[in-house]
Amino acid sequence: MAKIEVNGAQLAYDEAGSGSPVVLVHAGIADRRMWRGQVSALAARHRVIVPDLRGYGDSELPPAPFAHHDDLVGLLDALGLDRAALVGCSFGGRVAVDTALAYPERISALALFGAPVSGNEWSEETERLWEELVGEVDPEDFAASAAGEVRFWVVGPTRTPGNVDPELIRFAEEMDRRALAAELALSAVEVGELDPPAINRLGELRMPVLAGAGADDLADIRRLADRIAAEAPHGVRMPDVPDAGHLLPLERPEPVNAALLDFLS
Repeated sequence: MAKIEVNGAQLAYDEAGSGSPVVLVHAGIADRRMWRGQVSALAARHRVIVPDLRGYGDSELPPAPFAHHDDLVGLLDALGLDRAALVGCSFGGRVAVDTALAYPERISALALFGAPVSGNEWSEETERLWEELVGEVDPEDFAASAAGEVRFWVVGPTRTPGNVDPELIRFAEEMDRRALAAELALSAVEVGELDPPAINRLGELRMPVLAGAGADDLADIRRLADRIAAEAPHGVRMPDVPDAGHLLPLERPEPVNAALLDFLS
């Protein structure tokens, strides 16, 4: 792990390989460790940079306003990179899309897995599923909250915990407990949003875009992948990966790595 100053904050990151740069952006329920299945595969051809977003993992959270999409470009600046491909999962995909819209000249390609989009509204179906699978949880009880979020996102609505690798559930809950503490701290800081948001601007994504999802992820997420691929001028929709939920790169690294190596070649 290394740290580098970006917009007044020390951001933690891992780095491996050489070649065209690729930045892997983690989910909101995780940290940079979720990309453990991608780094070595991509590093054979690329310079792979894996940061913790500000406030998450080992990155700092100074009490000053900021925006995650500004931080990603600040990271490129700090590393002396003119352009990079962004690979994002879940919230990291949302940040990647916002970054590509705010700084299109800096982003060479986008690969998005289970990505929501800023400005999107969840369907009543998703709201109902949250109530059924998670319900009311004390937000300060990180263990209970993490268990609920992992049940909702990682296991997903079409599987039961018994259908999922228990080590995946354990690791996801451990990451999410740290992420929940990060989100609590972030709630006290002014976090800037892309304005206007991305949901009606997908046609502005002029770089190559790959959108994918797990077959057991939320229907809303899979529909968003359809929409991103359809509206981005150079969008490609990766087929849904069977027996995979929201943390697709962590749960099913082989098909994700194969798709990324082909897409980024």
